[in-house]
Amino acid sequence: MNFKENKAIYLQIADRICDEIILGQYAEEERIPSVREYASIVEVNANTIMRSFDHLQSQGIIYNKRGIGYFVSPGAKKMILAIRKERFLKDDIEWFFRQIYTLGIPFTELEAMYLEFSKKQNS
Repeated sequence: MNFKENKAIYLQIADRICDEIILGQYAEEERIPSVREYASIVEVNANTIMRSFDHLQSQGIIYNKRGIGYFVSPGAKKMILAIRKERFLKDDIEWFFRQIYTLGIPFTELEAMYLEFSKKQNS
Protein backbone atom coordinates (compact mmCIF):
# COMPACT_ATOMS: atom_id res chain seq x y z
CA MET A 1 0.00 0.00 0.00
CA ASN A 2 1.33 3.44 -0.91
CA PHE A 3 0.82 5.93 1.91
CA LYS A 4 0.40 9.70 1.67
CA GLU A 5 2.42 11.90 3.99
CA ASN A 6 -0.41 14.31 4.80
CA LYS A 7 -2.58 11.78 6.67
CA ALA A 8 -1.85 9.34 9.50
CA ILE A 9 -1.17 5.80 8.24
CA TYR A 10 -3.75 4.23 10.54
CA LEU A 11 -6.44 6.54 9.09
CA GLN A 12 -5.40 5.65 5.54
CA ILE A 13 -5.72 1.97 6.42
CA ALA A 14 -9.11 2.61 8.02
CA ASP A 15 -10.17 4.33 4.77
CA ARG A 16 -8.98 1.32 2.79
CA ILE A 17 -11.03 -1.04 4.95
CA CYS A 18 -14.03 1.24 4.46
CA ASP A 19 -13.45 1.15 0.70
CA GLU A 20 -13.41 -2.64 0.86
CA ILE A 21 -16.69 -2.65 2.76
CA ILE A 22 -18.30 -0.22 0.29
CA LEU A 23 -17.12 -2.33 -2.66
CA GLY A 24 -18.56 -5.48 -1.10
CA GLN A 25 -15.31 -7.24 -0.28
CA TYR A 26 -16.57 -7.57 3.29
CA ALA A 27 -20.33 -7.90 3.85
CA GLU A 28 -22.25 -6.93 6.96
CA GLU A 29 -21.72 -9.40 9.79
CA GLU A 30 -18.75 -10.91 7.90
CA ARG A 31 -15.41 -11.39 9.61
CA ILE A 32 -12.57 -9.21 8.37
CA PRO A 33 -8.93 -10.34 8.44
CA SER A 34 -7.27 -10.42 11.86
CA VAL A 35 -4.88 -7.69 12.96
CA ARG A 36 -1.88 -9.84 12.01
CA GLU A 37 -3.41 -10.90 8.68
CA TYR A 38 -4.19 -7.32 7.71
CA ALA A 39 -0.75 -6.13 8.86
CA SER A 40 0.73 -8.69 6.48
CA ILE A 41 -1.55 -7.57 3.63
CA VAL A 42 -0.60 -3.89 3.86
CA GLU A 43 2.91 -4.51 5.18
CA VAL A 44 2.77 -2.42 8.35
CA ASN A 45 3.21 -3.05 12.06
CA ALA A 46 0.32 -4.85 13.78
CA ASN A 47 0.03 -1.95 16.27
CA THR A 48 -0.85 0.37 13.38
CA ILE A 49 -3.59 -2.01 12.26
CA MET A 50 -4.86 -2.19 15.83
CA ARG A 51 -5.19 1.61 15.85
CA SER A 52 -7.13 1.40 12.57
CA PHE A 53 -9.45 -1.25 13.98
CA ASP A 54 -9.95 0.74 17.19
CA HIS A 55 -10.81 3.81 15.14
CA LEU A 56 -13.33 1.90 13.02
CA GLN A 57 -14.80 0.26 16.11
CA SER A 58 -15.25 3.66 17.79
CA GLN A 59 -17.23 4.77 14.72
CA GLY A 60 -19.41 1.66 14.87
CA ILE A 61 -18.20 0.38 11.50
CA ILE A 62 -16.73 -2.85 12.87
CA TYR A 63 -17.15 -4.72 16.14
CA ASN A 64 -15.16 -7.33 18.01
CA LYS A 65 -16.37 -10.79 18.98
CA ARG A 66 -13.98 -11.66 21.75
CA GLY A 67 -11.75 -14.57 20.79
CA ILE A 68 -13.17 -14.75 17.26
CA GLY A 69 -12.20 -11.50 15.55
CA TYR A 70 -13.56 -8.32 14.05
CA PHE A 71 -16.76 -8.19 12.02
CA VAL A 72 -18.48 -5.62 9.83
CA SER A 73 -21.32 -3.96 11.71
CA PRO A 74 -24.88 -4.02 10.39
CA GLY A 75 -25.46 -0.83 8.40
CA ALA A 76 -21.71 -0.16 8.08
CA LYS A 77 -21.81 0.63 4.37
CA LYS A 78 -24.57 3.18 4.86
CA MET A 79 -22.68 4.69 7.81
CA ILE A 80 -19.44 4.98 5.84
CA LEU A 81 -21.18 6.66 2.90
CA ALA A 82 -22.87 9.17 5.24
CA ILE A 83 -19.58 9.98 7.01
CA ARG A 84 -17.72 10.42 3.73
CA LYS A 85 -20.46 12.52 2.16
CA GLU A 86 -20.48 14.83 5.18
CA ARG A 87 -16.67 15.07 5.15
CA PHE A 88 -16.62 15.83 1.41
CA LEU A 89 -19.32 18.50 1.64
CA LYS A 90 -17.72 20.06 4.71
CA ASP A 91 -14.02 19.88 3.82
CA ASP A 92 -13.51 19.39 0.09
CA ILE A 93 -16.30 20.97 -1.93
CA GLU A 94 -15.29 24.59 -1.34
CA TRP A 95 -11.75 23.88 -2.59
CA PHE A 96 -13.22 22.00 -5.57
CA PHE A 97 -15.53 24.90 -6.49
CA ARG A 98 -12.71 27.42 -6.05
CA GLN A 99 -10.56 25.44 -8.50
CA ILE A 100 -13.37 25.24 -11.06
CA TYR A 101 -14.01 28.97 -10.75
CA THR A 102 -10.32 29.93 -10.86
CA LEU A 103 -9.64 27.74 -13.88
CA GLY A 104 -12.75 28.94 -15.68
CA ILE A 105 -14.11 25.45 -16.23
CA PRO A 106 -17.71 25.72 -17.45
CA PHE A 107 -20.32 23.57 -15.72
CA THR A 108 -21.28 21.93 -19.03
CA GLU A 109 -17.71 20.65 -19.48
CA LEU A 110 -17.69 19.33 -15.93
CA GLU A 111 -21.07 17.68 -16.43
CA ALA A 112 -19.89 15.94 -19.60
CA MET A 113 -16.77 14.69 -17.82
CA TYR A 114 -18.85 13.40 -14.91
CA LEU A 115 -21.27 11.59 -17.22
CA GLU A 116 -18.33 9.93 -19.02
CA PHE A 117 -16.82 8.94 -15.68
CA SER A 118 -20.16 7.46 -14.55
CA LYS A 119 -20.44 5.38 -17.73
CA LYS A 120 -16.98 3.92 -17.14
CA GLN A 121 -17.83 3.09 -13.54
CA ASN A 122 -21.01 1.29 -14.53
CA SER A 123 -19.35 -0.77 -17.26
